[in-house]
Amino acid sequence: MVMFVDVERLGRHALNTLFNTREIFRLVADVAGNVPALLNVSVRKVFLKQIYFTGIQALMPVSIIGVLIGIVIITQVTSIAGLNPQLIGKVLVWTVVRELGPLLAAIIIAARSSTAVAAELGTMKANKEVDSLRIMGIEPLKYLIVPRVVGTALCVVVLTFYFQAMAIGGGLLIFSAITNVSFLAQLQGVFSALGIFDILISVLKSIVFGAIIATSSCFNGLRVKSSITEIPQVTSAAVIQSLSLVFVFDGVITLASYI
Repeated sequence: MVMFVDVERLGRHALNTLFNTREIFRLVADVAGNVPALLNVSVRKVFLKQIYFTGIQALMPVSIIGVLIGIVIITQVTSIAGLNPQLIGKVLVWTVVRELGPLLAAIIIAARSSTAVAAELGTMKANKEVDSLRIMGIEPLKYLIVPRVVGTALCVVVLTFYFQAMAIGGGLLIFSAITNVSFLAQLQGVFSALGIFDILISVLKSIVFGAIIATSSCFNGLRVKSSITEIPQVTSAAVIQSLSLVFVFDGVITLASYI
């Protein structure tokens, strides 16, 4: 059986992906240069609404997933190496603090907020609301994009640490109640393995992931031209692009941290 590869189509897709990625990073730079726009009362209201939707409303799923992940990791380590608080602490730091915390928080935010932001901005673009803002002298970048990007990035940082606290604290607490192992002894093993470098890597990843998710959502949402039928396409593209870039940068940052 002969398989044919459409090289031209693959080339167009690759170039389009590179172009979109470049535009996303350009948008990140534009947002960074316009952060003072948050001092405006109207912009700050949009920022606070984004905080509420992206951060506060995501606390419950983050709590549940965090505790379950913590229990699974602790149970697996115990089944392999026995009740070793020092080893459990090291594994929790390696997996939850460095990797799973930022990554799973970003995935949850991308699943919840990326589609919502892209759909909201896409609807505004299709209904000519973005053009109306320009006519009124309001810059869409400052009013629509800056509060959403900054709010989402901040929420990912906070939710990352919240996820880590639930995974480590909740997982150890439940495991201790089941096995009668000292909770404080296991917690001490975590703190003995936790270093400043681990925390810095976690913060760096969460900031990068949050910025990527928000800018990708805004960029794809504003790609809608005139029809609301384009909205499902841009929302799907926003999620796929966000998650793809998150995994790429997760690998890059992890690799760089071990060099």
